[in-house]
Amino acid sequence: MTSKERMLCAIEGRIPDRLPVTVHQWQPYHLKTYMNGMSDIEANKACGLDASINVFSVSGEESDTWKVSSTREQREGFYVKHYMIETPDGILTASEGISPMTSWVMEHLIKKEEDIHLLRRYRPVPKLDRKLVAQTYDALGEDGILRTFIWGKQGGCWQDACELYGVENLILMTYDDPEWVHELLQILLEQKLAYIEENLPGMPFDLVETGGGASSNTVISPDIHEEFCLPYDIKMHDALKKHGFRSVYHTCGGMTRIADLIAKNHCSVSETLSPSAVGGDIGDREDEQKVYNALHPFVGLIGGMDQFHILETGTKEEIETEVRRLYESFGLDGGYILSACDHFFEVPPQNLRYFSDAAKNIFY
Repeated sequence: MTSKERMLCAIEGRIPDRLPVTVHQWQPYHLKTYMNGMSDIEANKACGLDASINVFSVSGEESDTWKVSSTREQREGFYVKHYMIETPDGILTASEGISPMTSWVMEHLIKKEEDIHLLRRYRPVPKLDRKLVAQTYDALGEDGILRTFIWGKQGGCWQDACELYGVENLILMTYDDPEWVHELLQILLEQKLAYIEENLPGMPFDLVETGGGASSNTVISPDIHEEFCLPYDIKMHDALKKHGFRSVYHTCGGMTRIADLIAKNHCSVSETLSPSAVGGDIGDREDEQKVYNALHPFVGLIGGMDQFHILETGTKEEIETEVRRLYESFGLDGGYILSACDHFFEVPPQNLRYFSDAAKNIFY
């Protein structure tokens, strides 16, 4: 099998020739610092991995009624980008911190309840760079799968709302004014559905990422997830399925208490199977079995590998042992892609080769 065939076989719940092995999103910092400035496609080849390549670039995120300007403020070790958005009915502001490794929200765009109406009236739906998608698809070939995101601060409606309003604020509003929360989520859903309809048909994506860590049960309760995540997730996944796309639901956090809900949200694949050491709640074999039993009959699985305590600092033997253990927990019956749970920044390339080699020695 080619890497693409192998990974698609697992995504569809079938049994490939051997255990597929990949990482979640190569970060520019790691490529520059450890991989001599390679592209993500080149880095996968250098480490012997089955490639999982994300491509997302859009234009047209402003208009005559949604005018965006920004300024930059340098601070020690990072900088802050301040945004101002002018609309016919008011001004919105936001800020994000940007370091060599990552970015984060420092000032939320939505501050008052009525701000959401500016999003509904004036925020334009951008255009996907289809030429870049085609170029990346051709460059990747049969070496792996091509992924993308749903437009917004994050793919899932709940996670997107948290980025725009603040996770603590949003949780409190589910009690103080749940109808307002649903109104915000509906606005975001409608814009995401419009993005799907206007941009994705005909694109060669193997997976489209939704969800987000803020929807995990280490952030919100299963009850909040069921009311404020599940209905919107279902509609988005159904819209993707209508155009022939598989969705991958990303929960980079706790999932043991919502695994049954993930199985009901119409996604094609669930990730990231994160252990407790990296912020998840899969703490032992019992937790792994619980998640596996809830999800494996319905969706493919991706993830499991601790990218910090095993991939970054582990020995060759420790990496090999963990690869075998994860295969026995999640992959014995196929339907599983072994992957680093999430982003990594300081993993030695040799450890990635140990990771890849160990998986390549596991045949079905």
